Amino acid sequence: MTPFPVIRNRVLGLVRRALPSPGTALCGALLWAMAMGASVLFNLLLGNWETPAKIRYVSLLYAAGGALAFPVGLFLARLISLGRHWEVAFAAAFICLLAATIALTGGLFALQYRSYYVQWHAPALTIAWSIQFVFTMATALYQFIVLGIRLYFPLGFIALFAASIWFARQQR
Repeated sequence: MTPFPVIRNRVLGLVRRALPSPGTALCGALLWAMAMGASVLFNLLLGNWETPAKIRYVSLLYAAGGALAFPVGLFLARLISLGRHWEVAFAAAFICLLAATIALTGGLFALQYRSYYVQWHAPALTIAWSIQFVFTMATALYQFIVLGIRLYFPLGFIALFAASIWFARQQR
């Protein structure tokens, strides 16, 4: 008998144990979206940024990224910290929520950025289009990392710290 069914069953068992309940995922996603959107709104209003319509749009973009990121980050943190001490749970939540939030919000930003520049790109699925697609997405992600991550400070960082403490206490 091969060990693959045993390994598969073990992995599926870990994944089942790491999956958050739908209520926790939904409630957490809403709270995380509000926290990320509020952090960005606070920074943009404080800096007298552009017009109110653009402030709302950017805040909603970050809130949507936060809503998508929370269930993913929570699942990864639970998967990493299963059966481990609270310190590991705290670190896993901190890193996984941080990475998921930045990655998914950056991805949404890149898609929006791409949709703006699509009118100047070559027809879809050509070699030129592929090159333009890759470099437009890379440029958008670079701009998000350089200019967009700072909008999470200080409120987003405080929310990240609080969510990590909540997660570590839940894992005990």
